[in-house]
Parts: sequence; structure tokens; C-alpha cells
Amino acid sequence: MLSQARAIAVVLALLSSTACISGTSRAFRVLPASPDYLLRYPNSKVATFSDVLRLYNGFKPGDGSMFLRSGMELRVENAYYKPGSSKRGLEGFLGTEVARYRMRPNGELELLSVQSMKDRPSDDVPVERLISGVQTRCRYHRFYYEIFFRKAGESRGSVLLGANSSDELTSLAAQLLSDPESVCRHGSEQCTVFPEACSVSVEIQIVVDGKATTVPWSSTLSAVAEHTGTLKLFRVNNGRLLPVEFDARDDEALELPLLPGDHVTSQ
Repeated sequence: MLSQARAIAVVLALLSSTACISGTSRAFRVLPASPDYLLRYPNSKVATFSDVLRLYNGFKPGDGSMFLRSGMELRVENAYYKPGSSKRGLEGFLGTEVARYRMRPNGELELLSVQSMKDRPSDDVPVERLISGVQTRCRYHRFYYEIFFRKAGESRGSVLLGANSSDELTSLAAQLLSDPESVCRHGSEQCTVFPEACSVSVEIQIVVDGKATTVPWSSTLSAVAEHTGTLKLFRVNNGRLLPVEFDARDDEALELPLLPGDHVTSQ
């Protein structure tokens, strides 16, 4: 049997271990480091700031594409021109329409809103129909900022791929890069090639001082924060909002990338 002194020591060690475990489950924490600050997750995993987005959806700066995950949004703004115009610049320009989509938890794209224009040419596709209804119901999506189509008059355009499994999407993505025309053929329900006059941006929704706010993907805390000592950030973890511990007076700490559902308070 353990001696009384040793038993007490064991109990204290177990209590200390339990306290550490429970502590790591209650908060994220920013750790100063060089050359890149670190974010410690509630499960004690540590990542550099530059890896935070990669861990969320595989995003790598300069890669030109990303997987769309729950809470991310697409803003599609399409320009319309008079029939017969070059559809570039201001010549024949009539106006734009905007459609906003949000990734649902099940992977589908949900149409949030549409801003239509008057007198859109009848032969032009409305902005909300650029992405087919079938593709919006796909469970996995990957967005490409620009793909080069040689067979289609050397045109360039943003592309959205959709599939119903991760393996299928990976296969389509590999095929897109080697032979884009074979994947994005006319009438495809798994590929949308946005017109050259169409601007597509990836955004996320966060909450700032109690108000829902939309910011561009890869925005950092510094983009929406006041440099005050009362600044606070809360981040979703396993369905709960947990605090992110950091020094609000440290400019490097404010370069933490924002994620969908983040709550920022400055009061």
C-alpha cells in the first residue's frame, strides 16, 4: 500500500493534471513567437498564425483555390452589357446583379439574397442562376479564383466545383487542373465557370459588438478591432464559444486570422 505522504502526493498530482486538462479545454491562447506567432487550441494543439486558415479548410496563400466550409460565403457580382458590346470596361455597361451564398453545415450552398437590376437583357442569365440548383445541393465545394481555358478562346474565369463526396471532389480537382474543358463542359452540373465580367469573392460572417458583420476571407483581427485594452475575441470550438486569450496591445497578436462565427467585442 502507498504511504500516506505518497498517497497525498499522487492525489495532488492528479488534481493538478485535471486542472491543466480542464484549463486547456476552456480557451484558445495566442503565444508570442518568432518569426510567426502561435495559436494554442483548447486541445493543446499549437499552430502558427499562417497555418490557422490551412487547418480550417486547407487554404494556402498563393494556391489560388480553397475548400468551402460551413459558415463561409460566396458573393457573386455579375456585370451586364448591351447586346453586341464587348462586355468589358464601361462601353455598353448596364449595371450589376449580386447574389450571396452561404455554406450550410451539411455542405450545401444556401442562397441568402439577390440584388437584381432593371432592364437586364432577356438573353442573359440572372446572377442567381449562374450556379445551378443541382450544384448548390452538392455536399462538397471548392472555389478557384481563376482557371485558364485554352480551347474556349483562351478565356479565364473563376470556377466552382461541386461533388457529393470528398474523394469525388479530389478527383475532379485534379482533372480540372490538367484538362479543365473536360470537367467544365457545357451543361455540367458539377462545375460553374463564372463569366469574365463576374466578380466572385469569398467572405465570412463574424459578430462585432453584437452586430453581424461580413469580412473578406483571410481578414485578421486588426481589420475590425479597436486598439484598446478591453478588446476580446471568442471562437467556436465544438459548438461552444470559447475565449481567445491574447494581449490586445500587441500588434502582432492582432494579426490572428478571423474564422466564421468569431465574436469580437471592444467594450
